[in-house]
Amino acid sequence: MTVLARAIDATRRYGDVLALDHVSLDLRAGELVGLLGPNGAGKSTLINLFAGLRRPTSGTVELFGGSPLDPVRRRGIGVTPQETGLPESLRVGEITDFVSAHFPDRVGTPELLARFGLGDLARRQVGGLSGGQRRRLAVALAFAGRPRLVFLDEPTTGLDVEARRALWDGIRSFHEEGGTVLLTSHYLEEIEALAERVLVVGSGRVLADDTVGAVRGMVGTRRVSLVADRLPELPGVLAAERAGDRFDLVVSDPDRLVVALVRSGAPFSGLEIRPATLEEAFLALTAEPAAHA
Repeated sequence: MTVLARAIDATRRYGDVLALDHVSLDLRAGELVGLLGPNGAGKSTLINLFAGLRRPTSGTVELFGGSPLDPVRRRGIGVTPQETGLPESLRVGEITDFVSAHFPDRVGTPELLARFGLGDLARRQVGGLSGGQRRRLAVALAFAGRPRLVFLDEPTTGLDVEARRALWDGIRSFHEEGGTVLLTSHYLEEIEALAERVLVVGSGRVLADDTVGAVRGMVGTRRVSLVADRLPELPGVLAAERAGDRFDLVVSDPDRLVVALVRSGAPFSGLEIRPATLEEAFLALTAEPAAHA
């Protein structure tokens, strides 16, 4: 597939802080990529490099085969940062018209607002919008110029479930029409629901780059669930939760754990073993970056 954006051994420092550490990756046409990582992992810095808002300290970043600093190339992208400020006295339709006017090929305001569930708010002043409505408007504006590639930095932060799913529908619609999306999120179920490819970053490095299923599998963790009055000390338990008499354990070696449980003589029932969720994989990857370098 055509590479739309590329980082080659890209490093970015802010004084003594190493935000990105020799990152190399490609974003290809038609992909919907989820970018996961804890706060300070380098997610926003990576987006800023691709969008031409920052330059790498060393290495190379390309956008549509050239420099992200080129305004003509940047015209082909849409961006919604984590925080946006919109003039409160302007109406929703006025802001959309203003942003769209900067692009030679633009989406009409009624179509754009309808795509993100804002069609009935065109005449509402921004100052009268809820926080969730403002966030949806900020995301909608990223699609105003019919971009080839969209960067969304935690697009659904602060949205309720209904508003989040409306925004998901808008993103899916763009992707189904051939658009390319890179989105960051703290909602791991959002990445599972939307993304085909997952990038996990930690301490400025790419820890994983694969499908959702592969990211779960590469960590090697499993969730073991069982019913018992109490449990003895068991090997390889990474995390444990208890609700009544049911225990949920995240383990590195379920076979070894079950053997140890049987040998302990502790009574139990309802044993279930399943693969780790993306959240469990993500936590394991970011907690142990050295093991996955």
